Amino acid sequence: MQVVVVTHPEVEVQPDVAVPQWGLSAAGRARLAALLAQPWVPGLTRVVSSTERKAVETAEALAAAVGLPVARDAELGENDRSATGYLPAAEFEALADRFFGSPDESVRGWETARDAQRRIVAAVGRAAAGATGDVAVVCHGGVGTLLLCHLLGVPIDRRHDQPGQGSWYAFDPATGRVPHGWRRLTAPD
Repeated sequence: MQVVVVTHPEVEVQPDVAVPQWGLSAAGRARLAALLAQPWVPGLTRVVSSTERKAVETAEALAAAVGLPVARDAELGENDRSATGYLPAAEFEALADRFFGSPDESVRGWETARDAQRRIVAAVGRAAAGATGDVAVVCHGGVGTLLLCHLLGVPIDRRHDQPGQGSWYAFDPATGRVPHGWRRLTAPD
């Protein structure tokens, strides 16, 4: 059994819409084909998603491919950045660096990295509990990275961040072993 942590592919950035309500962009929807082509998809027995629209859209495509329902858990959401809402890319990246660099401090009102890490670890534990086969957890890059740091037993550090939206890694929920880091969702060779 394995838990596969998947992040949503590219989103349609809408500065006048709350970030959790952003949906997948045309490029993100097109990249769902790469997700569905992954060799681990047929072995899924459970799909659990953040309640954010972009993650739900991703999870629904994944679940439909294997005839499963999507369970939703708000605790799988991205770190709470509602204090700032949408930020231009350069400003967002600078704050994200501070978020990861000072995990016990709130950056401009954001949830701390340490609190988000505790939340995602507990939520993924619930998603895997009692599963009899592989589980997909569809979430977001920031919290997926915080979970990966926890699993690897390393300090919170952005150098473990996903290589881009639409990435994945897997781990053994019994041992916490992570066979490889993030991989971009690309069609198999």
